[in-house]
Amino acid sequence: MSAGAISLERMVNAVEKVRQKLLRATSQLNADQIPYAVVGGNAVMAWVSTVDAEAVRSTKDVDILLRRDDLQHAIASLDKIGFYHRCVAGVDMFLEGEKDSPRSAIQVVFANEKVKAHETVLNPDVTESKLTPEGFYVLTLEKLVQIKLTAFRDKDRTHLRDFIDLGMIDASWLSKYPPELAKNLQHLLDNPQSVI
Repeated sequence: MSAGAISLERMVNAVEKVRQKLLRATSQLNADQIPYAVVGGNAVMAWVSTVDAEAVRSTKDVDILLRRDDLQHAIASLDKIGFYHRCVAGVDMFLEGEKDSPRSAIQVVFANEKVKAHETVLNPDVTESKLTPEGFYVLTLEKLVQIKLTAFRDKDRTHLRDFIDLGMIDASWLSKYPPELAKNLQHLLDNPQSVI
C-alpha cells in the first residue's frame, strides 16, 4: 500500500473523530444511567492533560470499562445513536457504521474481571472514576495505573513512563499495588528507557 500525501488536516480530523466518538457514546450512557468509566489511551490523555497538555499522545480508539451485567443495556443504549455491537477476536466492541474498523472501535473492558487468565489482579469497578468537566467519567489515576501495570504491554509501559516523566507517579506509589505490579513499576522507575 503506497502512502498518500501528508496532510495535517487528516491528522487533526483523526484525533477529532475519536474525541467525538467518546463524547457521543459517554453522553448516551449517561442519559441511560449506565455506569462506565473511560480507560485506555483516552484516560491517559485526560490525566496527562491535567499536568502538561503538550505531553498528550493521541489514540485511535475508545476503551470503556463496563460491568458485564450492564453489557446488554449498553448495547441497547448505544444502538440508539448508531453504534452496533460486535465481538471480534473475543473482544466486545461497538462499531459506528459498516466501514468502521475494529482498530477505531469503542472497545469494552469488563470491570471486576481479568483481561487475561494469567493476570493476578482484577480490573477495578466503574465506581473508581471521576467526572470530567466535559461530562464523561474517567477511571481514577491510581486505578488506571493499576490496569497499565497489569497489562504491561509496550504501549502501557509508554503511558506509565509519561506519568513518571511528568512526576504524576513515583516510588511512593509502590505501596499502592500488590508485589507483582509494584515490581513492574519499580522496573520502570529504575530503567526508564528499557525495552522488555
